[in-house]
Amino acid sequence: MKAIKDILTVVNPISGNSAKEDTITNIIAYCGTDNYSLTIYETTGKDDITNIQNLIQENTIDRVLVVGGDGTIKMVAEAVEGFEVSVGIIPAGSANGLAVNFNIPNTLQKQLDVALGHNTIDADKLLVNDHVCFHMADLGINAELIKNYEASNIRGKLGYVLQTIPTLFTSEYPFNFTLKIDAKTIETKGIMLAIANANKFGTGATINPNGKINDGKFEVVVFKELNIAEIINTIYDKANVQSDFAQEYATTSAIIETQESVPLQIDGEFIENTTKVEVKLCEEKLTVAVPESFVS
Repeated sequence: MKAIKDILTVVNPISGNSAKEDTITNIIAYCGTDNYSLTIYETTGKDDITNIQNLIQENTIDRVLVVGGDGTIKMVAEAVEGFEVSVGIIPAGSANGLAVNFNIPNTLQKQLDVALGHNTIDADKLLVNDHVCFHMADLGINAELIKNYEASNIRGKLGYVLQTIPTLFTSEYPFNFTLKIDAKTIETKGIMLAIANANKFGTGATINPNGKINDGKFEVVVFKELNIAEIINTIYDKANVQSDFAQEYATTSAIIETQESVPLQIDGEFIENTTKVEVKLCEEKLTVAVPESFVS
């Protein structure tokens, strides 16, 4: 790998409901000690991908640091496509699912050591209804929770907690799913269908224990019922996806159809209510800096 000298830091100022000024100050100080060339860009929600691409071209960027959550990483991944640029993660979202899956450390100093280090992997990229997905997409009750969260005025983990009970009471689960996978058609129903590139939610809950983010496939996991005991097992890394609680299918492409319109979320962002989802594995990968302890 070539030496890392020119760095672009992309900051989402509203992710995770936390101020980013101290983080930016510490990144500037860290990069100054090693004579990096640093460019900082704050997202606005308008023309961010184009602006990032222009900065990469103008400054011959070697690595992009992402200060934000999974949605910000997804946006940056779209921007760097076609460039020989790797990505480092400084988790600053509400759940930070990708950071959890990559075992990114908890302190900023250690995060920067990893983000600007030379240990990288090539992560798989999915297209879900033509939207890029790196971590997790799902249909059903979790996507409905995210939809309700985004419509509320309270950000961060508290916002999710406050929307959980109302979502459980108002959701019209179970949902009927028709899966077309590997020339097979499967009729099933459940409270949620996950399209899992990684294996953990940002909370640390393992919903896809057999998943690896760079194994050239993804898993479709159908959670069949709201079983509190199994949900607790999932949180403590004891999920049994071959039980009556959940069923898993590994593949490189899938078509998912529903009888009624169901909420869809991708990497922590509500996308739409839909009756059809097409998923495929892309040839392009995303090069991500990870700890040396990361086991793919």
